[in-house]
Amino acid sequence: MTQVVLTIDELNIYLGSRDLKELIIDAEGAVLGRLASYAAKLSLLGYKVHVVNVEKALVSGDRNMVINSYKLLLNVKTHKNPYRHSIKRPRNPILIFKKAVKNMLPKDSWRGVEALKRVKAYIGIPEEFREKDIIRIADIYIEGLKRKRYVTVGEIAKALGWKGEVVNE
Repeated sequence: MTQVVLTIDELNIYLGSRDLKELIIDAEGAVLGRLASYAAKLSLLGYKVHVVNVEKALVSGDRNMVINSYKLLLNVKTHKNPYRHSIKRPRNPILIFKKAVKNMLPKDSWRGVEALKRVKAYIGIPEEFREKDIIRIADIYIEGLKRKRYVTVGEIAKALGWKGEVVNE
């Protein structure tokens, strides 16, 4: 596994110099919204985007405030059949990331649907990606923010009721 750290300008040059159709992006230490916007843009451009270590992506803000804002929609009631008509809140890190990407894609066109199909997220690093180049985009990491308070997507998922394990390697 080799990690390549690139800024967004260097990423454009990197993609232009190689004949790549697949990208593997490391989400460890990345801000969730910035990572999702780059993944959405790259998938709209036609690249297949694999995001690894998605449970280690970060959401900036006070821990209690972030988790309570994610929990808000869990208690929404409806007069209709709640199993059919209630809001489906994602509870695992992969679906939390995929929903963030989905909200950054075109809503009412086939381009958005096809682009979402090209984005894959993984907990940890799967075996098939261990020997390939993993890209870290320097512009999306928490070091650029002045905030010191943040929470990982894995912690949010645990608070929402996810029963999986965070992979520590």
